[in-house]
Formats: sequence, C-alpha cells, structure tokens
Amino acid sequence: MTTRRIFLETSTRLAASALAAGAVTAATSEAKTEPPQAAKKKLHILMRSSWGTDEPTRASFVFGHGLALAEAGHDVQIFLTHDATYLMRKATVEAVKPIGWPPLSETLAKVVAQRIPIFS
Repeated sequence: MTTRRIFLETSTRLAASALAAGAVTAATSEAKTEPPQAAKKKLHILMRSSWGTDEPTRASFVFGHGLALAEAGHDVQIFLTHDATYLMRKATVEAVKPIGWPPLSETLAKVVAQRIPIFS
C-alpha cells in the first residue's frame, strides 16, 4: 500500500523530470527558430510615488525600481507627489536610509547618472 508521503515524493520526482525534459526541448527548439539577436520591445514607463521620509524603504522603491528598468533598456520617468516631493532636498535624501536597500543618496546618484527625469 502506498502512503501519502511516498506518493508525493514519487509525483514530485516525475513532475521535476517532466519539467526538466520540457525545458531542454523548449531551449533546443528556441535556439533553432529564433535569431541570436531577438529584438526586445522598449517600454515607456512613468513611475509615481507619494511615499516620503516617514516610510524610508517605500520611498526608495521608485528610485531603485526605476534604475533597474532603465538599466534594462527601458525609458523611465519618475513623478513624485505629496510627501515624496521632500526627497528632492539634498539634506533629506542623505537622511533616508531604507531597510535592506542602499542609502537613497547612492541610488539617487545612480538615477541622475542614468539621466532619468524626475518630476516633482
């Protein structure tokens, strides 16, 4: 008699092997049909934030995500409203230290270097 644990372990192995076989098949078929330089669609993205200094981690999201999208080759614009407008002051930016992210002053320097427009 098959226990539930044995059944789940067996079905997991079967699913993993089927997934691996499908990935190999898909990779080989894509390599044959697609040209090596597939054109990626460039997106035009407007990011809006109203988070200010009371939520430093959330306030830095728009800059971090905008930077990542710009580095991926997309056109990004950042629009700050309400409390986020205070993030345009140098003293305020230097005081914002998000949890688990680099300081906002570093991220903002990279955003400026990428020439991402910021509207406030």
